[in-house]
Amino acid sequence: MESKTTTTEVEHADEVNLKQKYTGKVSKLGLAGALIDIGIKRPAVLHISQIASGNTEESLKRVEDALKIGQEVEVWVRKLKSDHIELTMIQPLELEWREIKTGMSVKGTITRLEKFGAFVEIGAERPGLVHISELAHGYVRTPSEVVKEGDQVEAQVLDVNRRKKQIKLSLKALQPEPEVVMAQVNAESTAPAPSQDKNKPRRKAARKERNKSEFSSEINLSEVATTEPNPTAMEMAWQAAMEKAKTRHNGERSKKERSASHEQEDIISRTLEHKSQHN
Repeated sequence: MESKTTTTEVEHADEVNLKQKYTGKVSKLGLAGALIDIGIKRPAVLHISQIASGNTEESLKRVEDALKIGQEVEVWVRKLKSDHIELTMIQPLELEWREIKTGMSVKGTITRLEKFGAFVEIGAERPGLVHISELAHGYVRTPSEVVKEGDQVEAQVLDVNRRKKQIKLSLKALQPEPEVVMAQVNAESTAPAPSQDKNKPRRKAARKERNKSEFSSEINLSEVATTEPNPTAMEMAWQAAMEKAKTRHNGERSKKERSASHEQEDIISRTLEHKSQHN
């Protein structure tokens, strides 16, 4: 049973890729085109519609008017078929419309500056436009502040409209955020929260231990006060006798003090009376 050769197998076997460039020789001419020897085993066909002629305004009517047997030509791989390869003398676009996708990154050259932005040649049918707001982070007064004609840039595709043939690009989408903003974000993310105090648990434990110690002291004092032994009958009698003797002693001392006070008053009175008689 014959196995069918797929395009993937052809591409892998001959290491041929789409848009790959070759320098070949015309080996045969026909009404619809020519066979080109590009150094591989399978036939490489150049259709008459893909032959580049000097007069671009008129379509080529005869292959013989543009090519001759043995002529060297530059060709590109246009399509890969299972039994042959289709070539073209018209240099293909690096990016076909179907290949341009939103979000993809492309490289190109700044070709023109306008007040509203910059045009970038990315190898597509039309150049892409980077609006002034997409040139860089922050405010941009004029595109020339950021780029100039001839600069090689890398951009991200924001939108592609094949019907209008418009490609919107962005340079800032592939640029990092400003360093100041990133530094603030990093500082905020690494700084400890205000409530995070490494010594707080230690101080809390010490305060708890101190309160516990004070509470224990109060309990011990209370226990001492309540556990003091009651006096015996002998001790009570002795204490009463001492209080009575103290009271009696205080009374005698008070009586003596009153007697001495009366004597002093009599002496003063007699002295005053004696002095008045002599006067």
